[in-house]
Amino acid sequence: MAYSFTQEYFQIPVVTRAYTTACVLTTTAVQLEVVTPFQLYFNPDLIIRRYQLFGLFANVFFLGQAFIIMLVYVWSRRHPLINMNFFGLLNFQAPFLPWVLMGFSLLLGNSIVVDLLGISVGHMYYFLEDVFPNQPGGRKLLMTPELLRNMFDRPEDSDYRPVQQEQDGDLQQDEEPHN
Repeated sequence: MAYSFTQEYFQIPVVTRAYTTACVLTTTAVQLEVVTPFQLYFNPDLIIRRYQLFGLFANVFFLGQAFIIMLVYVWSRRHPLINMNFFGLLNFQAPFLPWVLMGFSLLLGNSIVVDLLGISVGHMYYFLEDVFPNQPGGRKLLMTPELLRNMFDRPEDSDYRPVQQEQDGDLQQDEEPHN
């Protein structure tokens, strides 16, 4: 079943949805020259002396490209076998996607500093969340604060039963596993 954009949008967790929306709106405002990047950077002098309190938050959203590259990096590392195609010219597997996007930025004459920042943060997150906890003696270092868990975790549906795949390859649902 195909979902509309609105349905997909509201399936995104609320914090991610709010942050992504703010990133898109801020980046769009800069691209349309409604605001300049200099109005968005963190400047304590403007915040304290001119009461431009939005400066506390606006610079975080302006790093939207780095955030997106970080998400792409983590997704690509978690799905290493997916084949990708870039404009019908280049075939590669998912782990190379952030690097291909960075190369494309370079070809367009853009700075790759933000791309490298996103890749670096993405790699740190991926390592600390997916690699290190699975190593001998490793443990999970990144924990969601309890306040955020209480605010945003949905209660588990007691009627939910995941689809299980049997040995024959047939998908079975609502059956107990055979012991």
